[in-house]
Amino acid sequence: MIDLYTWGTPNGRKVSIMLEEVELPYTAHSVNIGKDEQLAPEFLRISPNNKIPAIVDKENDIALMESGAILLYLANKTGKLLACNGEDHWRGIEWLMWQMGGVGPIFGQVHHFSKFNSGVSEYAEERYLNEAKRLYKVLNERLEGRSYLVDDYSIADIATWPWVSRYEWQMIDLNDYLNVKRWYIEIAQRPAVQRGYDVPSHVNEIPIPD
Repeated sequence: MIDLYTWGTPNGRKVSIMLEEVELPYTAHSVNIGKDEQLAPEFLRISPNNKIPAIVDKENDIALMESGAILLYLANKTGKLLACNGEDHWRGIEWLMWQMGGVGPIFGQVHHFSKFNSGVSEYAEERYLNEAKRLYKVLNERLEGRSYLVDDYSIADIATWPWVSRYEWQMIDLNDYLNVKRWYIEIAQRPAVQRGYDVPSHVNEIPIPD
């Protein structure tokens, strides 16, 4: 029913985890961003921004790019993992947008400057690492006294969890954020998350903090 074009990144894993959670049949297609396969003309027709993930839903004859939009589409298609109306509906979208506008871009910059290009710009390393720590603090406070970002497990958790799964890349000790640690480990134990994490192929075991 659905063709998923993806790679083993946090954004890619969001969609494969979602597809596993809602139990929609799909075929995964590898787009190796290390070999610039996302720049191929045939992929551009599916994803005009040349980014993974992207999907083609053959049932509705629609192609979609951008992980947040895809999560919303799949939630709407299945009626799962996002409240249909009321405050919880908007809280789910609110925290999804928080991930899209904050966690993804900032954590990605930490990966770029601190993990892969350490020493190139002390200013950039400090700026993005401090902002990542601030976002972890926001997440930790949000999870105080609640199991998930929006009471019930939702697309907001699915969007955020894969980025937190690279906490080691961000030089973050989850023992400094105990609510996040509890939330992260609980989600890591979900069978659908474990299956989706290994799409399009197994890269590593899910990191689990001490």
